[in-house]
Amino acid sequence: MRLASRCVAGAIASVTVLLGGTGTAAAAPVESAGPLGSAGYDVSHPQCGADLPTPGAFAVVGVNGGLPTRTNPCLTDQLEWAAGSTGAVARQPAVQLYLNTANPGELRGLVATWPSDGETPYGTCDGGNSTACSWQYGWERARTSTHAFFRPAARAARLDSGVARYTWWLDVETSNTWQSGSSDAQARNRATLEGMTDFLTEEGGRVGIYSTGRQFGRIVGEVPADSPLAGRPSWLAGGLSRGEAVDLCEEEPLVPRGRVELTQYVPDDLDLDHSCG
Repeated sequence: MRLASRCVAGAIASVTVLLGGTGTAAAAPVESAGPLGSAGYDVSHPQCGADLPTPGAFAVVGVNGGLPTRTNPCLTDQLEWAAGSTGAVARQPAVQLYLNTANPGELRGLVATWPSDGETPYGTCDGGNSTACSWQYGWERARTSTHAFFRPAARAARLDSGVARYTWWLDVETSNTWQSGSSDAQARNRATLEGMTDFLTEEGGRVGIYSTGRQFGRIVGEVPADSPLAGRPSWLAGGLSRGEAVDLCEEEPLVPRGRVELTQYVPDDLDLDHSCG
C-alpha cells in the first residue's frame, strides 16, 4: 500500500478495473525508519517472496491480494513476521490489518460478487446500482475478508483470529474501482465504506481510514456528521521522509470528528509509518 507517489493521480475512472494492488518490497533494515524502534511498517501481497526487514514497533498487514475479493497469498507468513513487532509505541498495537476497498456498481454485470438482495440502512438491495446495494457490497466484502481470508491465516500463524482484537484500516485509493461523475456516485462509494465499517464494528473491531485528503474527497465527497465513518481515525499517506510524516500529523483528518493517528512515508521503496502523538 503506497499513496505517496500517487497523491497527484489523474481523475477517477468510473469503470476502472483494478488489475493489481498497492505496495512495494520492504527490504531495508529498521535503521531507515528514523528514531530506532519508533516506526512501523505496512506490507501485503506485493512483498510476497521479498526479504522483509527486522520488525519495527508495529506492523499493518494487508489482508487482500489487491482486490477486495482476493486474499493475500502470503498472509500467514506476513502475520507471523508482524507478530515479531516490538510494540514499543504504546498507542499502536503491534499487529494491525488493512483491507482493500472498491465499489464496482457501474460494472455489476461483470462482477459475480455484486449483491442481489439484503436489508440495509439505505433500504432493500435489489441487485441494482443503488446506495443500498453499495452498502451491502461493502458489508459482504468485509465479512469475506475477515472470516474467509483473515481467520484461517491468523490461526495458522498462531495469532488470535477474533476481529475484535485488531484495528482495521480501510485502504481508499483512486487506483481502485469506484463510481464517479456525481454526488450520488460519491454517496454510493461512501455507503460501501459504511457497510464495511458497520460489519467490522458489529464484530467488535476498531476501524480507521487510510488515504490522502485529496483522493478520499474525490471518492466519497463530504462525509455527513452522522455517517458511521465520522469520528474514525485517519492514516494519512504522502510523506517521503520521517520529517514529512511528522508534518502530516498536523493535517486535517479525513472525516468529521476524526484525528490523524498514523502517517506514512516512503524512503528507499519502504512503506514506513509514524504514530502521531
